[in-house]
Amino acid sequence: MKNKTDKYTYRIEWSEEDKTHVARCLEFPSLAAHGETVEGALKEIEIAVSATIKWMQEEDEQIPEPLGMKKFKGHITLRVPPEVHRNLAIRSAEEGVSINQFVLARL
Repeated sequence: MKNKTDKYTYRIEWSEEDKTHVARCLEFPSLAAHGETVEGALKEIEIAVSATIKWMQEEDEQIPEPLGMKKFKGHITLRVPPEVHRNLAIRSAEEGVSINQFVLARL
């Protein structure tokens, strides 16, 4: 994958404790960067992501695929205690829908 930092998913939030904007990249959860402005924080996290990708390439590491480029099947496997499963089955039957439809409606 080319070094396309603009394809990754970024989140920027204000840290009242640090009095600065904190930027993170969801595909690289261990990275964070700060900036006095939103734009500054974004620029700093993009620099950190770019450097990390370069290092990973040098180390022949697997580079995360951007979430926006991933293909999702729409399948989620969820393990719940038997009593929760039973309650879901009862509630969905009461509403006349499948457990899948019942859970999906709650999400």
